[in-house]
Amino acid sequence: MKRQIVISAKTLFDGKGKKENMTVVVEDGKIIDVMKKKLKSDYEGYVTPAIIDAHAHIGMDREGEPYQESETNDTLSQILPMNDPINSIYFDDRAFKDAVDFGVLYCCVVPGSGNVLGGKAKVIRNFAKYRDEAVIKDYGYKMALGYNPRSTTDWKGERPNTRMGVYALLEKYFDDVITKKKKAELEKKKKEIELEQKKKDKKLSKTEYKKEIDLINEEYKLEFSGEEIAVLELLSGKKVAKVHVHRDDDVLYLIELVKKYNLKATADHTGDVYCKDTFDKLGKQNIPVVYGPLGSVGYKVELKHAYYQNTQILMKSKAFFGLMSDHPVIHTVTLRDTLKYFMIFGMKDYEAISLITYKNAKILGIEDKLGTIEKGKIASLLVWNEHPLYLGAYPKIVIGEGKVLRKR
Repeated sequence: MKRQIVISAKTLFDGKGKKENMTVVVEDGKIIDVMKKKLKSDYEGYVTPAIIDAHAHIGMDREGEPYQESETNDTLSQILPMNDPINSIYFDDRAFKDAVDFGVLYCCVVPGSGNVLGGKAKVIRNFAKYRDEAVIKDYGYKMALGYNPRSTTDWKGERPNTRMGVYALLEKYFDDVITKKKKAELEKKKKEIELEQKKKDKKLSKTEYKKEIDLINEEYKLEFSGEEIAVLELLSGKKVAKVHVHRDDDVLYLIELVKKYNLKATADHTGDVYCKDTFDKLGKQNIPVVYGPLGSVGYKVELKHAYYQNTQILMKSKAFFGLMSDHPVIHTVTLRDTLKYFMIFGMKDYEAISLITYKNAKILGIEDKLGTIEKGKIASLLVWNEHPLYLGAYPKIVIGEGKVLRKR
């Protein structure tokens, strides 16, 4: 018989709601039961799913290293979709250990926002020892609007100094790739028509016809560079555009961009948005908000309206939202602390915990595996010594995918 871990939950915050006096049974890395029946337990306390940070640069901006060592932004070009943040992470960064200590077991890691299209976005295990154990999802691509990509004029490549210039550059690139795809498809169609005629005239055997079709398809694929293929993943909706954006006007431009190119996108940050209508429009367009970081310094003009009171506006809106740390802007271990900015405006404790568990999982497309404590889900969960939103609470047991990672 496989070893089971039995957890007695004084209060179970399952990611969507709150239940008292429950039992959670873990076996072979999965949650095999959640029930009211009391069993002899290995651990007991307040129980939540593992915390998920929906936007961070952990391992790229590293503890104890000077800023010159940072690998969040590459200065080569405004458009770098092939850049993979995993290649700029050192997994011995102390921040990973701290994250696991406080139950933040997963992060979506992204490049910085100095480029309009800066690279890939990947969901990783913070408890991975090495890179080959880290990635759980190739999620999408990091994009940036607003001040940051127009502020990098001293970097390499074509560098507009205005938002209109940066946005024009981005749209021209998208349009060029779309035009190239249409031309390649027309050429492919012509060849297929010619081949069909040869087949009809019995000038080709079935074997020869299949070989020719395979060649046409292969030639079509070779028309595109790796960079263009990456952009086509965005433009086809196969991958998500994770878009850095702060101010109302830039959020409204994002909505226009999504409509024009039929993108799947998230609006990341939105800290300076102070109009409920803007959040409502994001909700109407099915663009989730990855909000934050909360509790950081508003160090630039585009954060002049970044008041903590904006959380109340977000709560009242139609937008679906989760939270980020933007580590190291605030440390990923403090993500839980930022829930206070919602609770002071009336958010219930279980709703707040949902922001950094289920809702972040749903935004990242991993809610089928993580984010809630339900039968069949991956057993990544935390047993707290106190109510998890009590200031002095900490996870006394940290379980990652069925393994006890921390015990204190």
